[in-house]
Amino acid sequence: MTENLLLAFGLTLFAGLATGIGSILAFFTSHTNTKFLSVTLGFSAGVMIYVSMVEIFVKAKIALVDALGIGPGNWLTVGGFFGGMLLIASIDKFIPKQSNPHELKTVEDMQVPGSKGTHPDLLKMGTFTALAIGIHNFPEGIATFTSALQDPALGIAIAVAIAIHNIPEGIAVSVPVYFATGDKKRAFKLSFLSGLSEPIGALVAYLFLMPFLNDIMFGVIFAAVAGIMVFISLDELLPAAKRYDEAHLSIYGLIGGMAVMALSLLLFI
Repeated sequence: MTENLLLAFGLTLFAGLATGIGSILAFFTSHTNTKFLSVTLGFSAGVMIYVSMVEIFVKAKIALVDALGIGPGNWLTVGGFFGGMLLIASIDKFIPKQSNPHELKTVEDMQVPGSKGTHPDLLKMGTFTALAIGIHNFPEGIATFTSALQDPALGIAIAVAIAIHNIPEGIAVSVPVYFATGDKKRAFKLSFLSGLSEPIGALVAYLFLMPFLNDIMFGVIFAAVAGIMVFISLDELLPAAKRYDEAHLSIYGLIGGMAVMALSLLLFI
């Protein structure tokens, strides 16, 4: 159990701090590689959708049916699934569009003419985006932590998928702050801190959910995790991948993500 706890915290930290990778990438390029972005976002969506519907939802259903019986177990599984979607949709609803991490932006989208340090509106935009990402990533931290705790191999797959989609979010924080202040350290620090909400989510899950983590609690959490990940894929990753799509690269990335996830489930889970 101790090893699983350390792995679960480590994976959540890795996924959350991938925003820092996005920040670093933004400093070394003036143009976003849209082909790569389209493929990787499609890949991340493929991983999330496949693992959610084929593995996580099924595990939630089995746990709840075993604990409550066929009828109540199935109803609670479906309720948890759509409850997870409702949770992440509610978070999005109260985040302004400009700062919403689901409103993906490239480096070019956030660059403006003129010298750095003369655009206070950009600083406000970057700060609000960091706050929005922190709120948005909190349930993802719970999802990664509980998944890794229950099944380490599954937790690794989820952490990698979330880390991929956190990279553009890091760009969305660092670029406007950098162009507003001209300070790379400040931009990186804010981007880095925005990802800390994921390990904080893991810590909250450990402190408040662990004492109650029986089959029913586990099943409900897993069903909600499946809903959250499917919503993120459909609302954020796939539209963004299609936005920068060339020659069906996003769908190839989607299929590739599903194939890699399917293979890992067959070999390691």
